[in-house]
Amino acid sequence: MTDHPEDDGYQGQATLVVGDTEFTVTVELRGHFQPIDGYYRWYGRIAADKALSELVAGKKTQAVLKTPGGQAQGELSDPDPWDRYRITGTSTPPFVVQTTVDHRQDA
Repeated sequence: MTDHPEDDGYQGQATLVVGDTEFTVTVELRGHFQPIDGYYRWYGRIAADKALSELVAGKKTQAVLKTPGGQAQGELSDPDPWDRYRITGTSTPPFVVQTTVDHRQDA
C-alpha cells in the first residue's frame, strides 16, 4: 500500500460525505503515529472531481471519509494544480492500521 514501511495507508475507492452530499471518489491515503504528541495523523489526496470542486470551491471544509476499512472525520483543504483536494485527520483513520510488528528475521 505504501512505499514507506513505517507508514500505513490505503489507495482506492471511497465515499466522501460533505454536508448532505455523498461523492464516490478515488483516494490515496497515508498515516503515521506521532510519538511526540501521541496522535495518529492521516492525510492524502482525493482524485479530481468536478462536482466536489464546485461544492467546496477551494475552501477548508469538514468531511467524513469512508473506505472498506473504516470511516473518519477529516478536513478538506488546498486543492493542488490538478484539482485534487488534500484531506487530513487526527486519531482513528478511515483505513486499517497495522498494530503489531513482526520482529522475526528471515534466515
